[in-house]
Amino acid sequence: MTGMFYGLGVGPGPAGLLPVASLDILRRVDHIFAPRSRVSETSVAIEALRSLDFPRQRVREVEFLMDGDDRRIGEHYTALAREIAALGGQGQSVAYLTIGDAMTYSTLGYLVAALKREAPELPRRVLPGITSYATAAALTGFSLGEGKERVLILPCPDDLSTLTADIEHNDVVVLMKVGRRLSGVLDLLQNMNILEHCALAHRLGLDGEVVLPSLNVRPEAGKLGYLSVLLIRKHPPRRFS
Repeated sequence: MTGMFYGLGVGPGPAGLLPVASLDILRRVDHIFAPRSRVSETSVAIEALRSLDFPRQRVREVEFLMDGDDRRIGEHYTALAREIAALGGQGQSVAYLTIGDAMTYSTLGYLVAALKREAPELPRRVLPGITSYATAAALTGFSLGEGKERVLILPCPDDLSTLTADIEHNDVVVLMKVGRRLSGVLDLLQNMNILEHCALAHRLGLDGEVVLPSLNVRPEAGKLGYLSVLLIRKHPPRRFS
């Protein structure tokens, strides 16, 4: 008897943005694996679901590993895949949660690859979730591309001269994984004189949420970098009259 694996994108934080299909799966699976950073006390994915009704006694928090060591990352997700495969072999179903969309800069990608390798016979289904940048764009009225504009989505590079080139060669840049580099990024945008038509969202739907439709008044970087997304527009949006 074979169980089932589900990869679920829970959205950026507001519980109301969880897809209905994902909520249905959450309510009926046998096990719910919720990744948690080793530096966090709780799983952000579970925080994003805090107002929803589902069997929380089935939740198990698992540490997610992203330390830059490909060997250690591979070993970590291989071990997790084998554990899930063992549960599947007993006819049990497992859901693995990830914030935002299931396959956009997500650790779920590593787990799916490991499951394909370690348990190819285990049925798998991945359901998409809403991205942080789509939510930020909706909240701030920021158009993610007009006409034939070029839109680039990328994690913040360590070398900000690379980011300068990215902005110069595209019309809109969605900047994820900003972290401690936020202050330097704000300096760059200020020097390019484009802060006014950029937006920032931090901890969407979670405690400490910050949504800034414009950066014409430069925010204090502080701790805003973690779980933040920047929407960068090289030129002001078109105005029709």
